[in-house]
Amino acid sequence: MALRRALHFVFKVGDRTKTATFYRDVLGMKTLRHEEFEEGCKATCNGPYDGKWSKTMIGFGPEEDHFVAELTYNYGMGDYQLGNDFLGLTLQSSKAVSNAKRLGWPLTEVGEALYLTQAPGGYPFYLVDKEQPHSDPVQKVCLGVSDLQRSTHYWTTLLGMKVMEKNEEKKTVLMGFTDTQCKLELHEIGGTVDHGTAFGRIAFSCPREQDSHEICFVGDEAFRQLSMVDPKGNELLDKAMAEDKSDEWFAKHNRQKAAA
Repeated sequence: MALRRALHFVFKVGDRTKTATFYRDVLGMKTLRHEEFEEGCKATCNGPYDGKWSKTMIGFGPEEDHFVAELTYNYGMGDYQLGNDFLGLTLQSSKAVSNAKRLGWPLTEVGEALYLTQAPGGYPFYLVDKEQPHSDPVQKVCLGVSDLQRSTHYWTTLLGMKVMEKNEEKKTVLMGFTDTQCKLELHEIGGTVDHGTAFGRIAFSCPREQDSHEICFVGDEAFRQLSMVDPKGNELLDKAMAEDKSDEWFAKHNRQKAAA
């Protein structure tokens, strides 16, 4: 039976070479997939950019049972302004700590067996200096929220996550689906959440329990832009139908269109 789980976080990267060094050589992740695109994604997968871009999925193991990073690189962009939306990814790996020290990657000790470092671009990563588990080493992703109570209700109600820890002093709530999966930590920042120009995105999967009907969650703000009525819509449809010569091609080659 399919389970709900956190899938990945999308990071906009400006220096692909340094970023690859961090994820592969420092953290010890493996490249899972890489794709190149000649033009911007219509659903703004790569942000509000129209040019050539690439997407790299990288993690400690397959996406089916590991939380991974999606690295989005826009060829024309060298830097992004970070906001206070993404507050850190925590993973357990003494190997990553030793790799950072060996390679001279900046580390700051912030607790017992806990180090803070940064991915290129300034993204904060917390490394737990303990042996890497056989399961997914990624423990949690922390996101900034403006209203902890309202956000907790949203995540638990919409996605069915359960609250695992609350810290009134730090104003954090840790939630997840199971103890063995990457968890989501919400941290009340006491103000408006600013996504900067990096505006990362966290992805989840959930089973299609209702007769296998496909479900799509879309951000309302982005949807309002994507769903604006195009006054030329009818004209564009007629033009596309007029230019569609597929019936003539199949008739010329004495073939029939395939049935899906």
